[in-house]
Amino acid sequence: MGTPSSVVYVGEFNASTPGTGHKRRVLLLMYLRRLDQSIAKAIHRFFHAIKSSHLRFPTISSLKIHRPNITLPGPGKIPWTNTKGVSFTSFGAGVIAAALFVFIPYQAYAWLAALPNPHLLTSRDIPVTTKIFDRNGILLYQIYTDQNRTLLPLKEIPKFVVQATLAIEDTDFYRHNGISLKGIIRAARSTFFEKQKQGGSTITQQLIKSALLTPEMTFSRKIKEAALALWTEHLYTKDQILEMYLNQVPYGHTAWGIEAASHMYFGKSTQSLTLAEAALLAGLPAAPSEYSPFGNFPHKAIERQHQVIDRMTAEGYITKAQAEEAKNQPVTFAPLATNIRAPHFVMYIKDILENRYGSRLVAQGGLRVKTSLDLGVQEQAEDTLRLELDKLASASANVGNGAVVVTNPSTGEVLAMAGSKNYWDIKNQGNVNAVTTLQQPGSTAKVINYAAALERGDFTAATVLNDSPVVYKIAGSETYIPKNYDGIFHGFVPLRYALANSYNIPAVRTLDAIGVTTMLQKGKAMGVDTWKKDGQYGLSLTLGGADVTMLDMARVYGTLANNGKRVNLMPILDVTDYRGRTLEHNKPKSGTQAVREEAAWIIGDILRDNNARSQAFGAHSLLTIPGRSVAVKTGTTNEKRDNWAIGYTPSYVVTVWVGNNDNTPMNQYVASGITGATPIWNSVMNNLTKDKPDELPSKPSGVVSIPCHFGRTEYFMKGTEPAGGRCAPIPTPTPTPAETPTP
Repeated sequence: MGTPSSVVYVGEFNASTPGTGHKRRVLLLMYLRRLDQSIAKAIHRFFHAIKSSHLRFPTISSLKIHRPNITLPGPGKIPWTNTKGVSFTSFGAGVIAAALFVFIPYQAYAWLAALPNPHLLTSRDIPVTTKIFDRNGILLYQIYTDQNRTLLPLKEIPKFVVQATLAIEDTDFYRHNGISLKGIIRAARSTFFEKQKQGGSTITQQLIKSALLTPEMTFSRKIKEAALALWTEHLYTKDQILEMYLNQVPYGHTAWGIEAASHMYFGKSTQSLTLAEAALLAGLPAAPSEYSPFGNFPHKAIERQHQVIDRMTAEGYITKAQAEEAKNQPVTFAPLATNIRAPHFVMYIKDILENRYGSRLVAQGGLRVKTSLDLGVQEQAEDTLRLELDKLASASANVGNGAVVVTNPSTGEVLAMAGSKNYWDIKNQGNVNAVTTLQQPGSTAKVINYAAALERGDFTAATVLNDSPVVYKIAGSETYIPKNYDGIFHGFVPLRYALANSYNIPAVRTLDAIGVTTMLQKGKAMGVDTWKKDGQYGLSLTLGGADVTMLDMARVYGTLANNGKRVNLMPILDVTDYRGRTLEHNKPKSGTQAVREEAAWIIGDILRDNNARSQAFGAHSLLTIPGRSVAVKTGTTNEKRDNWAIGYTPSYVVTVWVGNNDNTPMNQYVASGITGATPIWNSVMNNLTKDKPDELPSKPSGVVSIPCHFGRTEYFMKGTEPAGGRCAPIPTPTPTPAETPTP
């Protein structure tokens, strides 16, 4: 190509016609000859950049298009002008030529110029520590990478470590040029047909993504990744790329590179790894947080290890006998020694950050993360959880674990998160965060059912429900027979008392009346993110028959506490880099009205009604906080596998779960939350409210009250109050056989 100041010619013009037409031709020629010189310079830099990368492109000395004897039309021939002008053919040719030889190359150059240079793969940046703080600026954790880590030459890395990596990540590594269509097809087949998660990116692409790009899941990112992979394959040999991958990719926590990972997880050098240990490490880079044995799902580390071993067998690296031996070999992990405050919460935040910014930036980018956590509330929750679980252990209650999460319902801020009794008890899966894992919610789910029923208008807090035997035909000859936790039928009871005392049969009858889909949709609106497919749930949904997380239930009860408005959780307040540049600044959102304000207030009034629940829980249970207006609900699943207590004020939602990590039943005396989760809930809530004035939610203008059952005042959404201003009397129960509703 010529010098940057060269003129780019895009046509020849006949200037023989005098007058206005001649002037237009001259002006157009001047315009075309004076195309922005910055574009010409950019084109020059584009080809210079291509040449400097050692890629082979044809040399272009000039750009010149000739169109012989293109003349201008006479006056009035061009519909879009009222004076003499150039022909559309001439002008169009110029536009097309400019696009092909100027604008497109310029855009291509600008796009390539914005890409990070693959030469950076071999340059060492100075890592800067990322720090995570609580809301008051107290340091919780420093995420850092060992700056003195040993970089291993490929020849010093054991053969089966390399083979395990190639087998699970890129079997065609030595046969492709950076992108593998075969790998993409294989990954799709494994993901969609074999139900095994497997990526389609090559090792080169993964190295690029980890070292040079952000983790955003966009098409443009994948295009950049592919382009850089091709470029990288041109700059480095296959062995160099594989060596960089094994030394630079993240293996979880602060381990970057195979040697750091070997020391972190097994306390030994890479050369000393067994086949079983090597296979486990090889499976980590695809999703370090998900597959880490120290993460929230330690069982996935072993599942992934077995997948790696199976792939090694399929590729012929090991025999079936070696594979079985490796799968059956016990893996002993080194103690995870690190100084973390609020460890479950910190790891929860770290996962969020890595998903947003990538592992490398989180580990080495010097982020300053201000979270919503209140360390004082956190430590009180941790101490209470540990104390009460120790009491249950001494009472032979067979309760091995528990968790607490405290949120602000109006802002979504997470004030405390204790995911287990002891995070550091790896042997008993203490590192598993029960706040984020799936459990069944038991009767705590009933508030969703009753909130949906109240909104319909044909159910009120005074509606009389029938607590008597009932049989539902569900499929073929199968039946569903709901039972109360106390094994007793209570006859006709108002909805207020049915919910307050947590009677099961009235809840099932109510759900049958409003429809499972109605409750399912209401639950999703209130914050349950784990209920996915309509049609896979039945009437047991109201009794906790569908899995949720504690965060789901914190959002549900937060919606009730926030006058029916759902506010998404906001665990991170601010993120800046170490230079002070703001990456994100989060403010509370106004929320979405998921439940009518009147219905939310009435549900809360029922859950605050100690008199209404006294038949089941007594008048002086731990569900009351003296001098405080607190709404609370308990829940226990079948066979006592899960035990919950969730309560709230306008300022706090406290969600507590106890159970066992292996889902074994607790002692049968742990019922209704009174001896399991409730003491923990009571202590945490009491500590939060003891030095603050009582918060009694104001009654919405759309709620009216009239005298009702048992001489008390009942509340109704305006327009749903009974005719005549008085509630109908409760029917006298008559013993009858169990009903069998028509399906």
